[in-house]
Amino acid sequence: MIVRSFNDLDDTDRHVRSASGTWHSRRIVLARERVGFSLHETVMFAGSETSMWYAHHIEAVVCLEGEAELIDDETGERYWITPGTMYLLDGHERHTVRPKTDFRCLCVFNPPVVGREDHDENGVYPLLVEEG
Repeated sequence: MIVRSFNDLDDTDRHVRSASGTWHSRRIVLARERVGFSLHETVMFAGSETSMWYAHHIEAVVCLEGEAELIDDETGERYWITPGTMYLLDGHERHTVRPKTDFRCLCVFNPPVVGREDHDENGVYPLLVEEG
């Protein structure tokens, strides 16, 4: 059994800040736990814009606080995401998130991330694997 608090992750290797400065993520469950998914609390900052494409991962996102516009970059469809709303990127959709306010969400990734991932120039997380 694992019991841990998001607050205990601040300023550890599980607390990742994006190179773009548009978000930070506390990664409470990672590939090293060997449970088949990773779980993160991510905050995207008000007024920012982040374009992403999880070419190697499926991601489910549940909004906990804040508001953001989600844009499906492939279809142009737009969605307003508010607390209690979930979106699932089950088709590796290229998408953009534009938070109106600080946007705090819970994210689940499959396959799990190892913890160091940040978006590359195409918005993609590299597919990293945990050694051992």
